[in-house]
Amino acid sequence: MPNSPIDLSLCIVTYKAKNVLDECLESIYNQHHSVSFETILVDNDSDDGTAELVREKYPLVTYIQNDNNVGFQKATNRALRAASGRYLMWLNNDTVVKAGAFEALLMFGEAHPEAGVFGPKVLNRDGTLQKQCRRGDPTPWSVLMYFSGLWKLFPKNRFFSGYLLSYRDEDETMEVDACSGAAMVLRREAMDQVGAIDESFLYGGEDLDYCYQVRQKGWTNYYYPGAQIMHYGGQGGSRNKPYRLTYEFHRSMVLYFRKNLGGRYPFFLVWLIYAGIWSHFAMAMVRNLIRNDKVPGSKKP
Repeated sequence: MPNSPIDLSLCIVTYKAKNVLDECLESIYNQHHSVSFETILVDNDSDDGTAELVREKYPLVTYIQNDNNVGFQKATNRALRAASGRYLMWLNNDTVVKAGAFEALLMFGEAHPEAGVFGPKVLNRDGTLQKQCRRGDPTPWSVLMYFSGLWKLFPKNRFFSGYLLSYRDEDETMEVDACSGAAMVLRREAMDQVGAIDESFLYGGEDLDYCYQVRQKGWTNYYYPGAQIMHYGGQGGSRNKPYRLTYEFHRSMVLYFRKNLGGRYPFFLVWLIYAGIWSHFAMAMVRNLIRNDKVPGSKKP
């Protein structure tokens, strides 16, 4: 919709997370924006008063309620189909939008017509960089360095930290292979070419995959630190089913590698990667069994 009067469509999915959703929407509507935007909220059948909150406090939000919990990917696709903006933003419900973020992102998009996807600097609640917001391809070597933790020993060495790009300055605008689906802007023309999110990814990996498909269509993906959004991580409803989602998180890693990268590498190396992913899954299940703070995916500070 190149002639749409809406600059930016915010596409948010929620499930039993009324309090963090309230904080997210408040951060959006309690500040002045010089760009036109709409908020499409898809609720996966929450029963915690979310519907009442939105209708009473945020009447400008387009509220869509599913009859059951269809998952993040299907719900996001529903939000994307309902959106009319020139740019569309995946935005997690456990985020807080910093002042001027939308304006900065749209200015960046207008200045970089080659950008199919671009993401802001995503911050943890303590103000540090959430490293998943700018990523390289999960090649066998980068995955090995990531899961083994060796990248933490040599965070400024490109050889060891190619996945989370920790050797690069966090305040440097840069081309990246992938941004974080917690806060990620799509150019409508790029989305029209790629189509819907692959709903085979039930928890995690859909942002990596989508960014990969965008690049395959000839677009460039960017990390732009001139805009900032805080992301709590793991507070948006995923903790309701930590063990099931821990499995789905790791299954999505296997799916991504098989779909996009597996054909590049010899058989034995592919299976070595799969073994590493499922070994990490086993360790994650053990950690979740013994700790109170259960996190399905990668833990944020």
